[in-house]
Amino acid sequence: MIELVSESRCIECNICVSVCPTNVFHIVPDAPPTIARQSDCQTCFMCELYCPVDALYVAPQVEPLESVDEKSLVEAGFLGSYRKDVGWGRERTNGAKEDSTFQILKHLK
Repeated sequence: MIELVSESRCIECNICVSVCPTNVFHIVPDAPPTIARQSDCQTCFMCELYCPVDALYVAPQVEPLESVDEKSLVEAGFLGSYRKDVGWGRERTNGAKEDSTFQILKHLK
């Protein structure tokens, strides 16, 4: 579930607003978007994946966290972690070559 839009990192590009399939965000003029409908979040990670500055945190839990502390998330390396794991972004290694799922498919024939 979407938990954080970092005001210090956000560049107000509103890409997250555009890619969200359930319209979770609300555009705010001259400010980062807000999380307006958190309960509508499908935990698809699209917003975090497309954020060019790693300003979002989507928790894998489907229920809202009781508290969200940006400093703790930064220290733990969670801001933009999905994007990093997938290998999206400048100077990141694409993880597709490490995926061995195709090996399983070979045995299903």
